[in-house]
Amino acid sequence: MTLCRRAVVALALTASALAMPQTVHATDGYFLNGMGAKAKGAGGVAIAMPEDAVSIAANPAAALELGERLDIGLEVFVPQRGAQISGNAAGLNGTWSGDGANPFVLPEIGYVRQLGDNFAAGIVLSGNGGMNTNYKANPFASFGASGDAGVNLRQIFITPTLAARIAANHSIGVSPIIVVQSFSVTGIQPFTAASSAPALMTNNGDDWSTGGGVRIGYLGHFGKAVSLGAFYQSKIWAGRFDKYAGLFAGRGDFDVPASWGFGLSVKATDRLTFGADYKRIEYSDVQSVGNPLGRLFTGTPFGADNGPGFGWRDIDVIKFGAAFKANDAITLRAGYGRSDNPVPASETFLNLLAPGVVTDHFTAGATIRVKGNLELTGYVMRAPRNTVRGANSIPMPYGGGEADVHLAETAVGLSVGFVFQ
Repeated sequence: MTLCRRAVVALALTASALAMPQTVHATDGYFLNGMGAKAKGAGGVAIAMPEDAVSIAANPAAALELGERLDIGLEVFVPQRGAQISGNAAGLNGTWSGDGANPFVLPEIGYVRQLGDNFAAGIVLSGNGGMNTNYKANPFASFGASGDAGVNLRQIFITPTLAARIAANHSIGVSPIIVVQSFSVTGIQPFTAASSAPALMTNNGDDWSTGGGVRIGYLGHFGKAVSLGAFYQSKIWAGRFDKYAGLFAGRGDFDVPASWGFGLSVKATDRLTFGADYKRIEYSDVQSVGNPLGRLFTGTPFGADNGPGFGWRDIDVIKFGAAFKANDAITLRAGYGRSDNPVPASETFLNLLAPGVVTDHFTAGATIRVKGNLELTGYVMRAPRNTVRGANSIPMPYGGGEADVHLAETAVGLSVGFVFQ
């Protein structure tokens, strides 16, 4: 790689890292619905249909498919979230908007290069989040809460990657994962009475932690038309949020859940390719996310070992996408993704703070090759509003009744791809 090329890559990685703390996102629960602008235009499909450098964060084995390239993307993301409370005897009834912070600008960057015929390396920096709300009118004011209410979870994933060809048309890859994450919550003062550490539950500013895990992947080609891929990502073990040791189970523990999945792509013609992905996300294995609120009423306070959480369940995600090469300069994409809703009807009360409940994602996108080594890719995504209606959702000690939560999302993104010869 020439000195000029090294400088471009280093500058892009640095700029992206500086921008990452602003990230927030919520689609497949609180994970991105796709990795890379091209995948996002095609419903999020990438496990067996890699098209840009960022896609190696979906399947590390894909690094051998991409040559040498640098992709820098930016997304404008607008969630619309809120809640409605009814039948509550403690004064919480009303319609509440959590849209006090909008929109968000989300960067991502990926670089990959070949190391001879049988090896490739790369790196991706991507932002993630999803537990983000800001209620200017605090739903818990009648309990005595003051100020805005809401949470803000931000995660930066750094994934260096190495891939190797193990046989003709078959490759494997591995990505050590480094996560840097921050969290803050405000406006839930009335709940401190149910905490194991009341001073470490709310309004303590941003807290940061780091952690690590691993992702492995496989990609194989069967004939000229069919490709199969698979990945497994371990749980990412992270340090505690000490400032919120009175909120999260395990004295502030907040790991990233494990996930796994597989994908298929079929080249129907020289111009048209179809792809599909399946992914499983194991939210229930992270106590702070998966434990139900009901543990509070069996004698286990917030922040304690195996204490209450958001009650999220494991989800299945399916994605379908297509890419059509209209001519040598233009490729068109479209897709659809469907993810389970992780929030049970019985757990909507605490999830006023984290209503990651969208299920359907409709996408479209296009790439224009401006010059031989420069590509521009754009995409749009719309996740229609989904409402989860509470069922026995507000415990009687908090006045009973029901909390309904909703979320819709719109995103528009643009990526610049540099293809090095």
